[in-house]
This record gives sequence, C-alpha cells and structure tokens, in this order.
Amino acid sequence: MRMIPDTPYATRSNAEKRVFDRLRAAFNEPGSRDLVCYHSLNLTRHAYKRFGEVDFLICGREGLFVLEVKGGGVSCHDGVWAYTNRYGEISESWEGPFRQAESALHGLRGNLRACLPHNVVEQFTIGFGVVFPDCEWRTAGAEWDGRTLADARDFRDFEPWVRRLFRYWRGKAIRPVHADENALNALGRYLRPEFEAVVPLHVLADQAEEQIVHLTEDQMVMVDIVAANPRVLCSGGAGTGKTFLAMELARRWTALGKQVLLACRSRWLRRYLETRFAIPGLTIAQADNVRTTARRAGVDRFDALIVDEGQDLFDMESLDGLDGMLKGGFAQGEWCIFHDINNQTGLLGQTDQLAFQYLQSLQVTNVPLHTNCRNTRLILESVQQATGADMGIRGVGAGPKVRRYLVTTAEESAARLEQEIDKLIDEGGLAPGHLSILSPHSFEASSAALLPDKLRKSITVLDEYSLRNFPPEQLSFAQIANFKGLENEAVIVIDLPEPKGRVDKDLAQHYVAMSRPRAVLSTIFRKSVV
Repeated sequence: MRMIPDTPYATRSNAEKRVFDRLRAAFNEPGSRDLVCYHSLNLTRHAYKRFGEVDFLICGREGLFVLEVKGGGVSCHDGVWAYTNRYGEISESWEGPFRQAESALHGLRGNLRACLPHNVVEQFTIGFGVVFPDCEWRTAGAEWDGRTLADARDFRDFEPWVRRLFRYWRGKAIRPVHADENALNALGRYLRPEFEAVVPLHVLADQAEEQIVHLTEDQMVMVDIVAANPRVLCSGGAGTGKTFLAMELARRWTALGKQVLLACRSRWLRRYLETRFAIPGLTIAQADNVRTTARRAGVDRFDALIVDEGQDLFDMESLDGLDGMLKGGFAQGEWCIFHDINNQTGLLGQTDQLAFQYLQSLQVTNVPLHTNCRNTRLILESVQQATGADMGIRGVGAGPKVRRYLVTTAEESAARLEQEIDKLIDEGGLAPGHLSILSPHSFEASSAALLPDKLRKSITVLDEYSLRNFPPEQLSFAQIANFKGLENEAVIVIDLPEPKGRVDKDLAQHYVAMSRPRAVLSTIFRKSVV
C-alpha cells in the first residue's frame, strides 16, 4: 500500500510504527495499486488537525476507512478507558477508541462534503476500525462490533483483516459504490497537501511550528519517486524548492534510522542549514571537507547521500571524494542530487560533462521540478526576460511591480540605492531585516560602500557565521555567489551590467541574484558602454 508520508513522523508510539509497516507491506498486487494510506501522528499544529485525531486513513475505490491504533494494555472500568503504554505510563479517557474512531470518521466526512463536490464524496463507502496490536480482545460489548476490531491475533495476519473490514462496511452501505479515477484524483488533491505539510526553508526555528507550507504537486511526486528509486538526479530552476526538498528528504531518510550525509560546496549554505536543521542522524558538510566532518560525527561511511546545489560538484574529483563516503558508492548506493545545471554553473565550480554523464549511466532516475514556489509571477517574468532562463511556472501570486533602473557610474548607483532603500523601508514599511543588497563585488568594492556614513553603518555585511541569525534585524549585504541557496523577502541587485542575453558568467550572476527575493525585486544595472 502506498503510504503518505512514506516514513512515519517522529512518535513514541511503537504500535503506530508497526501498523505503518504492516500497511506499507500490504496490498501490493497490481489490482490494489489505487489504495493510499495517510498517516497522522497527532501533529496538532499541522493543517490536517481539522480532521480530528486520525491515526491512519485508507483511501481507494473500496472507500474511506479510518483506523485508530491503541498499543499496550487496554482496560475499561466504570466507563473510563485506560491505556498502558510500553513505558508503564497510564492515560485515561471517557471516550472509548471506537467512539473516537467513529467521531473522527464523521468529522472527516463532514469536512469533505463541505469542500468537495457531492458527486465525488458520495462515491466513497466510509467505515472505521480499531487496532490493538499488543493485546488479545476476548470481550463482547454493545459499544463495538467485533468485525471492526483487530487484536494481536488479527494483527499477525493483518491484510486479510483489513480486507474483511472493507467488506463489512461495504455490506452495510445502502447501495454498492466504487470510486472512479476522477473521484480518487479529486480526493487525493484535497487530502494530500494537508498530510504533506512541512516546514519552509526561510522560517527561523522558533517560528517553524506556526508557519506551514504545502509541497507543490511536482515536489510531492519527487518525494514519492525518491522513495522508490535508489539513485535520483532532481533538476529545477531557482525557486522550485530544491533545498527545501533536500531537507525534507533528509528528515524522512533519517527517520528510517539511516546515517545521512548532505553535502554542498558553499560554506554559507552549509552554515545556514546547520544552524536551522538539527536532525538526528544527519551530517551536513562542505564537499571538500566531508571526511573531517564525518570523523568528528563518528561516521565511517554514510547510508545515504543528498547533494544540494549539485551543479557545483559535477566534476570527477568532487564525485570521487563523495563516492568513498557512501556505502556502495555512486554505483550501488542510495543518493539524490539536486541541481540546476543550466543556469548557475560557474559561480562556485565548473561542470564536467563527463562527470554528469557518469552519473547518468548509473541507472539513475531523472526528476524535473517545474513549479516555482518562491518568487512572484512578476519576478519570474523579469528573470526570464533578462536571462532567458526557465524559472518554472505558477509563482506565488502576482506581487509588486519589479523596479528597474539604469545608471552609468558607481556614485549614481549609490544615490539610486539610497533612494530605493528609503522607498522600501521608510515609505513601504518593509522591515530592514527583510531586505538584502546583492552585488558581484565585496562590500568595499561595491557601490554600497559609497552610501552616506549613517546608512552604510546600518548594513550587516553577511558572512558564514552571521547566517546563524539570518535574516538580521537590519539591512544585509552579500556577494551574489555566496547567496546561492538563500533568499529574503526583498532584494536590491546592484553593480551588474544591463543584461543583454549573453551566455557568460554575468548571465549566471543575473540569474542567481534576481531569483533570490520572494516578493520584492529592485535592480540597479550599469548601462552598457558602446
């Protein structure tokens, strides 16, 4: 059975993990491929809380079936249910597990009726079951039907019990129904984003639980493909969520008990990820320092490898270094490389076509990302017009107009930069920390160094250590090459020549710099001198 997510969220419930594994191993014959099971572990701040406490929700042509799982010992005295877990801890409830499962099911059905067309919802038989994988249930009662209950004996042969549960509820339906493909797709589109809620990259750790985003459709497909294929090359333009997905993949692989290496060339990106994502079992390392980092982590070789900004590491020397740190190497190991080979090559490394062809020869699965989930549509259009790069589709709304200026001297650039900062912060109400200035030069060599003294001193010049607290409380400045993989709410790009569609390093600089803002982009280009 197909599980979403493909690994269980962190939980103390060993029973739920065991049920997860049994369901994943069940219904894998061709005729049952439409069955999908959604797993929730009481993540109360996630979007799907509206469904109530649903442990497992099985969806397919047979119908919708809620499974409630109660591990450990179970008892009921004077109407009070008591559950004893493997730690000897006892929890009590007036609401029994059968009523809990039934109320969750009806809450779900009410929600679906409010949000989906009637002709979709009515195609699904609904039902519920309660699973007690650790105890034998020999008591009859008015509150439950034994056919909706699986105890330790049923759990040993779980798939047949689930099939009997389907038949039981279908037998109680007024008329037999089977959901068609359109109804399954409509239900999947509605349910899946809620169950695939994950933390966005730009949110600081103390805000993460309150700010939830959804995976886009092609990102969800990518996660499924990676789960089913050991070697994956995932390509996408800036803003398609590659770094975001790399961290989500790391979370899922480490949840399976794997020691995972996430490698990149940029020390800035390494530092940024290190300080924001403390995932047990994950080691984040700069590619040319992997062995030292692994030794400090006490790891000889890693079970799986993730590479971010892979276009910077497409050379045989870099691949050889990573190959030796991965069990099975690139040829036999488990890995996923996220890259943007067409548009960012050359800023931190040169692509060796032989290295890329070598990876392609290893029975690799290629996964493209097409949906931009960072930039506004107007920013997408501006980058595409300036560079000709494919930035993906959709974007995150129209957004404010992109402001574009042409200057001839560094002094003129500094004057325009001062005016633009004033417009965005003093007039526009943008928080200073949400604005970054990007230049191809160091701060001292950039036109920002010519700003008035008071304004210049209010700018934080970023380095790999200041990224611990990014975004800062005040304006920030960075060189474009170092800002790869990062983003901010607003960006002012300075000191680049007016884009002319040339295929050279300047074009890569334009592409990276102009794709960093989520909402506001201003460009101050130098006029070309004929």
